[in-house]
Amino acid sequence: MILDADTCYRAVRTRDARFDGRFFTAVKTTGIYCRPLCPARTPRRENIRFFPSAAAAQAAGFRPCLRCRPEVSPGSPASQGTYATVARAVRLIEDGALDQADVPTLAHRLGVGDRHLRRLFVDHLGAGPLAVAQTRRIHLARTLLDQSALSMSEVALAAGFSSIRRFNAAIRRTYGCPPSQLRRRRAATNGRRLQLRLGYRPPFDWRGVIAFLGPRAIPGVERVGRDRYERTVRFEQITGTLVVRPLADRAELAVELDPELSPWLSTILERLRRLFDLRADTEEIDAHLATDPELRSKIRPRRGRRVPGAFDGFELAVRAVLGQQVSVAGATTFSGRLVRACGPVVDSGQELAFAFPTPEELLASDLGAVGLTGARRRTLQSLADAVSSGDIDLESSSDLDDAVQSLVAIPGIGDWTAQYIAMRALGEPDAFPAGDLALRRAMGPELSTTALRRRAEAWRPWRAYAAMSLWQGMKS
Repeated sequence: MILDADTCYRAVRTRDARFDGRFFTAVKTTGIYCRPLCPARTPRRENIRFFPSAAAAQAAGFRPCLRCRPEVSPGSPASQGTYATVARAVRLIEDGALDQADVPTLAHRLGVGDRHLRRLFVDHLGAGPLAVAQTRRIHLARTLLDQSALSMSEVALAAGFSSIRRFNAAIRRTYGCPPSQLRRRRAATNGRRLQLRLGYRPPFDWRGVIAFLGPRAIPGVERVGRDRYERTVRFEQITGTLVVRPLADRAELAVELDPELSPWLSTILERLRRLFDLRADTEEIDAHLATDPELRSKIRPRRGRRVPGAFDGFELAVRAVLGQQVSVAGATTFSGRLVRACGPVVDSGQELAFAFPTPEELLASDLGAVGLTGARRRTLQSLADAVSSGDIDLESSSDLDDAVQSLVAIPGIGDWTAQYIAMRALGEPDAFPAGDLALRRAMGPELSTTALRRRAEAWRPWRAYAAMSLWQGMKS
């Protein structure tokens, strides 16, 4: 969404939380940039500049406000376009893609040239990929200094800096002081567990997300309760657990995890944002879907509805294959059997005892004990082989249609499964499993797949949210 300066200024004057993350306000007289809801006194109109991203404000020489803390604002919708290459690049950068690689490598993953990618970043965000990556590191480091008890070297590593020297220099350049001065006190610990927070743009339908994730939780890997989501996490040889809870008094989710996972904090937090769909602008999406009176009449009103994503794309894809032509409960049973047969034990004797198997571990395992048909086993093995070889990337896609085509090329994966994987693993907001029987029945007399797909054209580019609304809120 492109907002004119006068509209932005009105939002700043009213401190409208719905604009949080859509733009950033830079004050020329102080050299500071803020979120629209900053509690500081509103500056005069002639003293303000507006930027589409925090990286653009910093590239123009402004430093982040210490009161409203732009580093915890929800993601800017400038990076949330459905098909935009920039959106996928930002997603990979948030996952640490430029911490160990360069821009040409990132561009290759996206199927574009590095010069073209740099040009797109400047056009959409006002800053290049490296500036966006550096801003992400600085903001994460600032959050860790405030919210964790990690040492300075651990903060630098977790934020993606290659050395403590680069970390110190970046903090000094951005905030005008050393990291130790920003950390007024060390955060309290809970048995040494790290405690962080993830912001979102309200409203947020926590109950709806949990109601969807609960029946689909993988036994031994995930546990879902009314006020918490728990799971095992593994990176290389390091394993641990995390817990996510809603905070009643603020638009944030509380995250608690084992300190051994700190080197992968950036990746973990980004995956949780995807899992809980924290970057969605539900007010805009709901307003768009509400323009269809027939759709509006079929679903129960529910503010802040999200499309639950996936913590791990391969994990979600495997579960989607297991769920073909069986009930949700049946897919959960198969998932538990697969984890026990293929997944390594991380904490014997506990309810959360397993890590989900990697593609390589699944390929090396005997799936006979899972109780699957031969065709289903072959589909899982083909999927694991494609992901392991890099033929399929379940962390990003260059285009929804391309992603679906690459998935349906695997024997045993049809359009329904591919669209479902694109919706949840790849976070494609316009993915739509038109062949789903429940969706075809939801719009009245049972529609054909073609008729439903034609009917859903009016819901673009938010068809995934329409599908989730129909699944979760069909009126009797």
